[in-house]
Amino acid sequence: MKTHKIYEPEDKLISLIRDNYNVLQALGSFGISLGFGDNTVRWVCEKNGIDTYTFLCVVNFMVNGCEVVDMDVEKLSVPTLLHYLRECHVYYLDFQLPFIRSELVESIDENDRVGRLILKFYDEYEKEIRHHMTYEEHALFPYVESLLKGEPLSDYSIETFSKRHGAVDKTLKELKSIIIQYLPANKALSNKLNATLYDIYNNEEWLRQHCKVEDCIFVPAIRRMESMSKQGRASQNIVNILPPAESSDVLSERERDVVVCLVHGMANKEIAEHLFISVNTVITHRRNIARKLQIHSSAGLTIYAIVNGLVDISTVNL
Repeated sequence: MKTHKIYEPEDKLISLIRDNYNVLQALGSFGISLGFGDNTVRWVCEKNGIDTYTFLCVVNFMVNGCEVVDMDVEKLSVPTLLHYLRECHVYYLDFQLPFIRSELVESIDENDRVGRLILKFYDEYEKEIRHHMTYEEHALFPYVESLLKGEPLSDYSIETFSKRHGAVDKTLKELKSIIIQYLPANKALSNKLNATLYDIYNNEEWLRQHCKVEDCIFVPAIRRMESMSKQGRASQNIVNILPPAESSDVLSERERDVVVCLVHGMANKEIAEHLFISVNTVITHRRNIARKLQIHSSAGLTIYAIVNGLVDISTVNL
């Protein structure tokens, strides 16, 4: 039976890495550089401005799995998690994806038709994963920042993210199987191809852990923030039963974004994809815009957008 070791703040960081070398990739995303000597996890985290409890939750989860780690959501630092996830995206998009592709190029005979198709398959995977992470950058992370400021965006919730957060490593598994099963043997390139496959396996494991950190640690932390935010707004509504009359006529930032898209001739589906929101949310925004402005025509919206500086007249087809 496998035994689990839960790491504590006074454990030496070098011991943790000796036990689990795969944690090395997480250090960079937390902003921890090598050369930390024989110091404890607490000392290294505090020196780098990282919340120790949050760091250990992520690391213990990576080593043992979320079913083993006893996590207190109230102690998690959302800013630390947000920084970690953003840096994970930078690592994966700017380093790991290009690195694997360059390995594939060097491992495949350029005259091999199957090899060229595999590269095309990989490029499709890269496009898919970039779209997935870009969605988080443009929709999820700004929403979390708005919660941290106490001004949550009304058209989003962590459940919206959770429902669409499917397994993004399926394509990678398929790519791995195709290479193993169908790429013709080439003795001159055999060692390079095996090394590339090894890196793809590691890549797959990293991505699986990244998604589970989001699902098992980040999502519960944001759910708690949402709950606290709702409680705060409810208390505020008791004190201020009626909002200022003029506020109902002011467009929100997202509503202004929708106006700009409409002025440029975008359909509801295009707006939804551009702003990383649902079509139903776009329709709701359009309804609110019409109610607030009492403008129901595209010409009227165009004039409104130009007069209020939302668009440059030179960019609009009149």
